[in-house]
Amino acid sequence: MLDNKKVMVIGSGPIVIGQAAEFDYSGTQACQTLREAGCEVILMNSNPATIMTDPSTADQVYIEAMTLEKATEIIERERPTHLLATVGGQTALNLSLTLDEAGILEQYGVSLLGTSLETIRDGEDRERFKQRMIELHQPLPDSQTIETIEELENFMEDHGVPLVIRPAFTLGGTGGGIATTKEEARTLAMNGLQASPISQCLVEVSIAGYKEVEYEVMRDAYDTTIIVCNMENIDPVGVHTGDSVVFAPIQSISDRMNQLLRTEARRIVSALGVIGGCNIQFAIHPTEHRYFVIEVNPRVSRSSALASKATGYPIAKLATRLALGERLDDCINPVTKETMASFEPALDYITAKVPCFPFDLFSGCDRALGTQMKATGESMAMGKTLEEALQKAWRGAGVEQAPLYPSWMREATSEQLWKEITTPTDLRLLAMLALLDRQATTQDELAAQTSIQPLFLELFARLLTIRDSLDLTKPVSIQQAKRHGFTDQQIADLTGVAAEDVHELRIAHDITPAFQMIDTCAAEFVSTTPYYYGSWSGRTEVLPSNQQKVAVIGAGPIRIGQGIEFDYCSVHAVRALQRAGYETIMINNNPETVSTDFEVADRLYVEPLTIEDVVHVLEAEQCQDVLVQFGGQTAISLAADLEARGYQLLGTTSDTIDAMEDRHRFYDFLDQLDIKHIPGEEVMTVDALKKTVMALGYPLIVRPSYVIGGKGMHILNDDAMLEALLPSLTFPVLLDAYIAGQELEVDCISDGTTSYVPIIMEQIEAAGVHSGDSTMVLPPKSASAQLQDEIERISKKIGQHLLYRGAFNIQFVVTGQQIYVLEINPRASRTLPIVAKVTGQPLLEWAVKAAIGQKIELPSERIELSFHAVKTPVFSTLKLTHVDPKTGPIMRSTGETLQWTENGHAKERFVFDETTKRHMTKPAHTIAGHGTEAWGQATPLGDFPVFDECVAFFSFIPEEKGLREQALAKGVHVITEQHLAEYYETVRDCASIPVKPLSEWMIKQKEWMKG
Repeated sequence: MLDNKKVMVIGSGPIVIGQAAEFDYSGTQACQTLREAGCEVILMNSNPATIMTDPSTADQVYIEAMTLEKATEIIERERPTHLLATVGGQTALNLSLTLDEAGILEQYGVSLLGTSLETIRDGEDRERFKQRMIELHQPLPDSQTIETIEELENFMEDHGVPLVIRPAFTLGGTGGGIATTKEEARTLAMNGLQASPISQCLVEVSIAGYKEVEYEVMRDAYDTTIIVCNMENIDPVGVHTGDSVVFAPIQSISDRMNQLLRTEARRIVSALGVIGGCNIQFAIHPTEHRYFVIEVNPRVSRSSALASKATGYPIAKLATRLALGERLDDCINPVTKETMASFEPALDYITAKVPCFPFDLFSGCDRALGTQMKATGESMAMGKTLEEALQKAWRGAGVEQAPLYPSWMREATSEQLWKEITTPTDLRLLAMLALLDRQATTQDELAAQTSIQPLFLELFARLLTIRDSLDLTKPVSIQQAKRHGFTDQQIADLTGVAAEDVHELRIAHDITPAFQMIDTCAAEFVSTTPYYYGSWSGRTEVLPSNQQKVAVIGAGPIRIGQGIEFDYCSVHAVRALQRAGYETIMINNNPETVSTDFEVADRLYVEPLTIEDVVHVLEAEQCQDVLVQFGGQTAISLAADLEARGYQLLGTTSDTIDAMEDRHRFYDFLDQLDIKHIPGEEVMTVDALKKTVMALGYPLIVRPSYVIGGKGMHILNDDAMLEALLPSLTFPVLLDAYIAGQELEVDCISDGTTSYVPIIMEQIEAAGVHSGDSTMVLPPKSASAQLQDEIERISKKIGQHLLYRGAFNIQFVVTGQQIYVLEINPRASRTLPIVAKVTGQPLLEWAVKAAIGQKIELPSERIELSFHAVKTPVFSTLKLTHVDPKTGPIMRSTGETLQWTENGHAKERFVFDETTKRHMTKPAHTIAGHGTEAWGQATPLGDFPVFDECVAFFSFIPEEKGLREQALAKGVHVITEQHLAEYYETVRDCASIPVKPLSEWMIKQKEWMKG
């Protein structure tokens, strides 16, 4: 053990596709475990939206850019004795290796905890990995490590195509893919060499079509190993595991093959010397008893989080204890509190994971799935049957089932459906269901075309059989449908009755769900951990208490527009309720997050966030009080249905929520308070829309109500743009005048009579850029004190009349001397975690106390900071082919970072962590696209722009979309808005701010306030 040692933990930085909330979960568990073991913990992570960067997680928290320079400064200042690199994803591994190669770890005497850097290199460096597997006599596809295109050409001469290109040291398959032609191989190799930090790719003969499985292995330093969980992708090799539907445990391989892979997984982990968690991916021949090793991740991973939640075995927590030198057979399993951690989990249920994609936000986005990950998040569900687990996970991911597959597929041609299948997309499995339903194909043909295992095709056929045999006069038929995952609404759609009638019929026949405990040991040992899943088989294990209780509704899967910040809010809501003496019930279905850690809430339910599933939990727990304001748009969308069923929404009502979402009511509310709003109307028809356009004039913003991330929003400048958009509109829509003014934002806390505005945020970009994609400065750099005072006054007036208690958000646009209210969000917002960390105030605590009706003493005036914080959006556009990096009303960013500055000028704003490897200062060349020549000191765009020598590209016209994508692929900062370009020009010559922990910024603030 390492009592009294100082350990530096490196986090994963901003949320990007391929590296999301799972590392907030693993990193938080690691920090807590280290502190419990008596270590002083120093945390480095640039993501301000996470629980991991909460001041309570570590002894010192550094919210800094994930660069060699910043990491070196932290090490020099803190002098840690040890470094933990394996809980922060690829970002942490890469940064740790860079520190080692730069000699920093040796210079300051920093030792690595757990898995060694040499082992990490063996897993991550493609050539070293290949050589280690050859030494272990592990079968690999024919391959070669390349560093030049010439080496690729030589490999293709011998092996031809198809080929798989795998860049070294990247996350989520970035830069790689499957090439079916030599030209595709050249393009992928060039991209892969660019994406790899060491300019290296593994080129291997494609084994697309093989079955893909994963084994999650734990090993201690004394060579005790266990298999925590194994998982199987429905999609064969060729689709990234993060983009595939996954079942745990493995369903379709023989016991003989399973035992072989278990043995080989343990042998590989032992030989590599991994200490802690490790993920190994295998490819199994479709018909023969042989396999290939695909890759080894010598760290906790995305799959580790899924395996942890699927089994109840806290991999990151125990991996950290093993890194500290403990033995597996000395660690108590925290779920059972009786068995040892060396006892392998056993499951008496099935877990399904369904990925969530951002394609609905981006028209024209390439939805084809391959080896480069595109999903932003995932939904998890458990059930007693494959069908039950899959259908629950589908609806938890928001997949339309009408009643089994999306309604448009009923009218689609067979050719359209086959396109979703032969080039796999996110709708592949649903299209298979649709084709089987219309008898346009057979299971054998689908198996031949897709290489998907017959077992899963039989699953689809069973769903169709159960649907067709459904008979409401037979209780056994209803029971069978429920046990295979059908909701009351699906049954109602199939039988032509109301969902309420199906519910009453179920109750009359005593057909109700059972909630059973996830105990890691298939009920072989008694477990006291209240971690539950629902099914329609067996007896319930829930015994509701008589304590005062509150259910907190989470936000579900990570999506663009609704990310990890709502998990931060949900976890803080749970903690505040517990401190107030309430029993807490957490309902969420995101396996990546801290909120679904079974040690956070008093009772955890992993269930879809639909009204039927949530109500089942509330009934089982006999809980009447519900908090929806901390779970984003997903949670508040349940408000009206919950209230209609008699549940109490703490802090708000569904009517208040509707009044803010319904544009007529919203404008009426503001008019009654004599507060200005943007001129606008809700319209129901095309004729009404055209009349309103004539009345308001261009430019206009068109949008639907109740949206996440600006989905469906468009700025229209003329009739031609309107006519092009009309065919895609679904009424009603909202039409607002577009005012390109200055946008400001506030997060408020209200106790129902008094409202507190902690700080005002200023958006660098002009209004029209989604606030989630904007650069925010807290407090404002350019807004006058008079303007800020007036915004505070308006905010307090709104809070006074809103009939709302808790946290809410207001967005403003200012033009000239006129202030307009753009939007009021009656819930915690995306920016609330940032405001809480920047101000150092317990805003979530106050919001929860207000919501439950406790008296709180809110400050009377907003806080005045002695410094500025700058929120930077981070994009994953590179992963989504044909998505324009131009910012606008539709949100594109997947995460954010935070920078600190004395004067509001943060040079680090343009160090994009993992999005681009380029630093602002090297190289310094900037290119100005057409129409941007006046934006700064950039070289005008030539006929043949050389982006290799460029650090920033100013561009905004539609015709330059391809150039923007090309620049982004080269690691260039693509800036598409004038105000941001001007900010870039202002800060490029600024000095970097020395690193300071979060606590020191807060001390500085307190000293300044006293002074």
